[in-house]
Amino acid sequence: MTTEQLAIDSALSSWKLVTGRADRTFSKLSEEQLFKEIVRGRNRPIYIWGHITAVHDALLTILGLGERLHPELDAIFVTASDKTVDMVPSGAVLKGYWDEINTRLYVEFNRLSAEDWLKRHMSMSDEDYAKDPLRNRLSVLLSRTNHTSFHLGQVILATN
Repeated sequence: MTTEQLAIDSALSSWKLVTGRADRTFSKLSEEQLFKEIVRGRNRPIYIWGHITAVHDALLTILGLGERLHPELDAIFVTASDKTVDMVPSGAVLKGYWDEINTRLYVEFNRLSAEDWLKRHMSMSDEDYAKDPLRNRLSVLLSRTNHTSFHLGQVILATN
């Protein structure tokens, strides 16, 4: 195994660990817990779960892995603040989206070679990538893993 592949495998292992923790944390919450504010006037776990799900879905296009599965989630969980949209999916529906998106991502992630991971992501131009090759697909994966961990910490602290 090359050093590059070892680094990629470590990042993928971290992604899988963090998304697994998030899955277990959100899945054990009751519908009432999902819709209760973490702190008065702040986001609810359902919003955070939907937000992470929508951001993960966007990885499909950002990483050049295909079309998004549920772009409609952005209007509820990315562009709108919590409690500003009347129709929020139930925990069971959101769990289905979460599973579908993360399963697809992991399949697609495993199709990429180490060389593919170090190529530019689709949200930047070739010119920008030439100036800063550290802004690659792998950096996006690491950033999104950290993003999930951050929000998961909020939910864990609030629900324990």
